[in-house]
Amino acid sequence: MPGSIIIGGAVSAMLALGCVLPAAAAEPQPGEEQYRPLIHFTPEKNWMNDPNGMVYVDGTYHLFYQHNPAGTRWGNMSWGHATSSDLLHWEEQPLAIGQTFDEDGDSIEDIFSGSIVVDEDNSAGFGPAGSKPLVAIYTSAYTAKHPEHAGLQAQSLAYSLDDGQTWTKYDGNPVLDRNSANFRDPKVFWYDGPAGSYWVMTTVEALDHKVVLYKSTDLKSWEHLSDFGPANSTAGIWECPDLFELPVDGDPENTKWVMVVNLNPGAVNGGSGGQYFVGDFDGVTFTSETTDGPGELPAGTTFAGFDDGDYDGWTVSNEPGNWANGPWGSVPAAGALEGQSPVTGFVGEGLANSFLDHDWAIGTLESPEFTVEDDYINLLVGGGKHPHVPGGQIGNEPPKGRTIFDFELPEGETLQSTGWELTGDLAVDPARNPATQGGEYYLGEKRVNTFEGGPSGDANVGTMTSPTFTIDGDYASFLIGGGRRDDGTLQAELVVDGEAVRTATGRDGGELDWVSWDVAEFEGRDAQLRIRDEATGGWGHLTFDQLVIGDEESRKRSNETSVNLIVGGDVVRSATGSNSENLDWASWDVEEFRGTQATIRAVDNNRQGWGHLLFDQVTFSDAPVPTALEGYDWLDWGRDYYAAVSYFGTPSGSRIMQGWMNNWDYAGDIPTSTWRGSMSLPREVVLTDTAEGPRLRQQVVSQIDGQLDTKAAKTLSDVAVDGDTALGLAAEVAKLDVTLRPGDADAAGITVFSDGKKGTQIGYDTRSGRLFVDRTNSGNVGFHPSFPSISDAPLALDEDGTVTLEIYLDRASVELFTGDGMLSITDQVFPEAGATAVSAWSRGGAATIEDITVTPLTPTMWQVPDPVEEAAITLSSKTVKAGGTVTVSGTGFEPGADVKLELRSDPVSLGAATADANGDFRQQVTIPAATPVGAHTLVVLRADGTELSAPLTVTARDGGGGVGGGTGGTGGGAAVDPGGDGSGLPGGLANTGAEPWLLLAAGVLTVLTGAALLRHRRRSRLR
Repeated sequence: MPGSIIIGGAVSAMLALGCVLPAAAAEPQPGEEQYRPLIHFTPEKNWMNDPNGMVYVDGTYHLFYQHNPAGTRWGNMSWGHATSSDLLHWEEQPLAIGQTFDEDGDSIEDIFSGSIVVDEDNSAGFGPAGSKPLVAIYTSAYTAKHPEHAGLQAQSLAYSLDDGQTWTKYDGNPVLDRNSANFRDPKVFWYDGPAGSYWVMTTVEALDHKVVLYKSTDLKSWEHLSDFGPANSTAGIWECPDLFELPVDGDPENTKWVMVVNLNPGAVNGGSGGQYFVGDFDGVTFTSETTDGPGELPAGTTFAGFDDGDYDGWTVSNEPGNWANGPWGSVPAAGALEGQSPVTGFVGEGLANSFLDHDWAIGTLESPEFTVEDDYINLLVGGGKHPHVPGGQIGNEPPKGRTIFDFELPEGETLQSTGWELTGDLAVDPARNPATQGGEYYLGEKRVNTFEGGPSGDANVGTMTSPTFTIDGDYASFLIGGGRRDDGTLQAELVVDGEAVRTATGRDGGELDWVSWDVAEFEGRDAQLRIRDEATGGWGHLTFDQLVIGDEESRKRSNETSVNLIVGGDVVRSATGSNSENLDWASWDVEEFRGTQATIRAVDNNRQGWGHLLFDQVTFSDAPVPTALEGYDWLDWGRDYYAAVSYFGTPSGSRIMQGWMNNWDYAGDIPTSTWRGSMSLPREVVLTDTAEGPRLRQQVVSQIDGQLDTKAAKTLSDVAVDGDTALGLAAEVAKLDVTLRPGDADAAGITVFSDGKKGTQIGYDTRSGRLFVDRTNSGNVGFHPSFPSISDAPLALDEDGTVTLEIYLDRASVELFTGDGMLSITDQVFPEAGATAVSAWSRGGAATIEDITVTPLTPTMWQVPDPVEEAAITLSSKTVKAGGTVTVSGTGFEPGADVKLELRSDPVSLGAATADANGDFRQQVTIPAATPVGAHTLVVLRADGTELSAPLTVTARDGGGGVGGGTGGTGGGAAVDPGGDGSGLPGGLANTGAEPWLLLAAGVLTVLTGAALLRHRRRSRLR
């Protein structure tokens, strides 16, 4: 809710009753939570992904979204709902469209993505005559328990007759069924053109890389029009399409159509993202003008093409004992292998494909030795995105040292029988510990696994504490895996003198990896190992193996799927896939290695998701080959802009898009607390003509300008930058406008969200001509291996040698626009607490920050008001003589509010006053000399007609006309100092001898409209 937060019913009821909640139960308000955005929409709690059903109706923007109402991970898919008058101040609404359940309470239909239209002519007949129902067209994702459509996806309808507050599912659902398990994401619009007037639906067959178009006149019966695709990036499944018409450079006589296709994975900088095509739509078929054909092969010498039916001298090392002889087999693949999605992008008849036995098998493939004689090695790479880990190991060898526990106990012995103390569920059946099941990459046959160590799986709770041992080395190293908890409920602990002095947790994965504790300070002291499992739910267990103490730190196991250039036994160049079955070019600059001997080694050392590698067409060349992905048109070049589609019915024909600010590579692991998922800032998109033809240009909606706190803006000009340069600037929720001249530097830019050690770098690399956002050292980056990354894009400097950046920061995100809106990079970041510094830097030379302006943005979400103060008035005296004066004081009024003052029974105007910036006023008024003796009422009237009053007794005039003694008043306000004459306050009346109410009759001040009855003064502050 804009300017406020929504409090659960039970809590609000307690507060309403005056109950005080215990301090231990207090939780941070949303605005206080680390990483909670303040100008982006987030749900108060739980999971959110794709925006759905975005529509503008009667002055209100409606944002629906994929939502799990029961948790912070994907699941229980339903439609959440929020509304806004300006696309920035959002009010979360009740759940809109929920799952369908059977009689046993099991979901038989999940509600996947879709769109909403305003049915202006009631074409579907869902409302009474003359009504304009809202109609949602969504994907019914039928679960395995559905009696008729188990496992299928089809398109269905729901409608609302109360502006989207409540929804009714259509009895005739589904309205469009292709008997497909991957037919989803309908986006519907009204087409009115040469081919006729009707509804058009764009949907996808996700695995086929096709947009499927249909038409209807009533939203219920649909006729197939055409298909579009595959085209451009097919490196992942296609999702969330959109199709709309835009004028080129604002010319209504020159329009083009834009087809948006989101895909996952396969985006230009990895993982999920959105591409678009520009072309024409004739009411039946979309024809793209921007589809790229297959590129030309690079010039040079082909070293390996894998087209002759054998590996031609390459050394194949498959996993010993693997039943399928995986991962490489004995000959190259001819394309996709069994169980694999279609493989694209390779050249010729064959390629190296390590998907044999799916992702499970591991192994290497190494070339014959050769002499480097060219400047570049170009090769096609695809498959999993698991880069080479410098300093890592392909094996899983422990460091040198003394093995304290390897858990390989003789048959019949248990941890308990060998001196371990077990508690809780882990002590129920001692024979379960050590375990022989669970985890991957353990050594030997046995290990600790708290899932297997008790009767209740992830619900097991307890501890395992080892016998005492002596620390006699610098490092304690071990293998650990399983669940991740950062609250101390699931961890391995080194215990010294009864205190846990070192801890480690898992990574929400089954694979174990090496971790080392620096324990040099405890050398010679006794210690214990304690495994603590107080966690339940998904990944509520820990796996532990091989505690070794020695002077050597362990080496991480490299779970890479990579192709590496080996010179002198070292990896000097490396390439990996992009979590895609599409191969794309990678280029290595190897000029420095000319004349040396080298080999190329392909490594598949990963058993997890995307645990396979594709490569082909190794070519020695004089020039690099650009990646095909970079030749396509992208909505955004960052990692976190997905499922972006446009609003239906926006004013003045504008086209506004909004996306999910996340990436499926790591979406379920981002380190937020009570919620997970944020929307991007909404963007207005237009078509502008370029040398390549019309392309999208985008900017944040103009409403953002109303949030700029220009009075607090800070500007620096002509800042010389040579190395790391402090600027004395800070930004947490702000807009940055930067003009950078890289000059002689190899690279230059700024760092945001910095604490002096960590931060997010935004810069320009003059050697490659690329703009980048580098979040590899941005703060918390360890929650998922795919998160630390650099998002970059080719960008020419302006003619004057500068680059201009428009950057929006919001606690945990960077949205960067440049090139007059032709290029954007959107990335999440998770800075260290309190990291807000903005600094500059250059590498390899000097640069100049020609201008940098940091303008704070006034938050639009999660503002909490100060405790309310009711409006009240007080009088300097309860008694006054006719012709005398009394001072009226007011507090708690709207700042700047104008009020009128009257004396009753018969209304007599006493004057007017204006509340100051604090909502207060103080006004001395004269009681007319002719006022009858007796009881009266002094009234303060607000602009909206509401009033506050205080009793006043008028006594007989004796010629003095003075103020009576004492103080008094009503309305709950404190009495004010009766002294003073109100000088300096508006509306003061001198006693001129004339009746003051007559003097004021024609001069009553214009009052402010919109003040509510007993409206409270609120001074917004952030919680």
